[in-house]
Amino acid sequence: MYRGRLERDLKIWTDKGLVDAGTAKAILSEYDGRQTSFSAGRVLTIIAAVLLGLAILLFISANWEALPRIARLLGLVAMIWGFYLATAYLLARGRSILAAGLLILGTLSFGGAMALVGQMYNLSGDELRMMIVWFIAACIVAASFRSSAQVGLAGFLAWAFCGVYLWGHFDEWYGLMPWMPPLMAVVLIVLVRYADAPAARHLAYLMLVGWLTWLFGRHEGLNTAILFAALGMAAFLAVSIPASPLMPFARTAGAAPAFYAFLVASIGFFLIHAEISKGSFENNVWVEDKLPLIIVAAATLASSVIAIALSGRDNGAVRYLAYFVFSCEILYLASETIGSIIGTAGFFLVAGLLVAIAAWLVIQLERRFSDNRGQGKRA
Repeated sequence: MYRGRLERDLKIWTDKGLVDAGTAKAILSEYDGRQTSFSAGRVLTIIAAVLLGLAILLFISANWEALPRIARLLGLVAMIWGFYLATAYLLARGRSILAAGLLILGTLSFGGAMALVGQMYNLSGDELRMMIVWFIAACIVAASFRSSAQVGLAGFLAWAFCGVYLWGHFDEWYGLMPWMPPLMAVVLIVLVRYADAPAARHLAYLMLVGWLTWLFGRHEGLNTAILFAALGMAAFLAVSIPASPLMPFARTAGAAPAFYAFLVASIGFFLIHAEISKGSFENNVWVEDKLPLIIVAAATLASSVIAIALSGRDNGAVRYLAYFVFSCEILYLASETIGSIIGTAGFFLVAGLLVAIAAWLVIQLERRFSDNRGQGKRA
């Protein structure tokens, strides 16, 4: 997608004389030569590695009892080290695609070997601890080889752990286990920057969103929903306001930090709506008391306007999410207040005036920022 847009932009700039044809061709060649750019061969190699790894593990497990115990142990160790040493050899020869596939095979073999050795020696432990060790091993390998594919595999292993834990231990909170999802997400984000694996950062952010939603499920209530939305908006402002000290760091991560922070805030506003509706329905006061609805609706619409004002120009993901939230809120209000046409019209009038005032303030601020930048350049 980005390559197609880049190629179209280069063609426009070439036609306008801003870039010569040789430079445009060199830019495209440099982009195509990056290891992080999409490659169908790379994707197929990773899929083949996963399938081959599963086939090897199934073959070993099917013939497990026929092998002597020492042969089993030595065979597993030799297989894992064989994959990793072959990876190092291929990387030295510049065969990065095949090396990525062998890394995947090595890490999958490591996980399967843990399960088989534990079964062979009747080692105590549960699947959650085994998955944590597997994740740590995948992260060490990813850092050692700086492999983006390995970072992605570590992300999926983290997701597997979170799925098993959050699904099977919904009402339990003990030790470090509940904190493992955010810890894994932080490790993944560090690896994303170290190994230059930008696509894997979405696995970390989505895992954080899922973990926060799980926390809300454990402490369900209106106050928790308000805290959910407030923390999301605070995080969004921290990575979007130009004066924020986190802004330069967040900008290096692209659109993801602002988008996922605003996504958390949007989920929080949705949960507030749900909690207010549930409480009003239980108390049978929804028809008489619309004040909570108006307050939450105004806050939701204001959050969308703020998101568009701060990140809408440069962050398409935030812009479209804000449009979606704004539209859904308007439709929701229309459906809930359709019994009073005058009341609905009055609310839309107030909302329109507030948006107009916000737009005027944003325009004035942008002009002031432009004037300050111009004066700074002249100085």
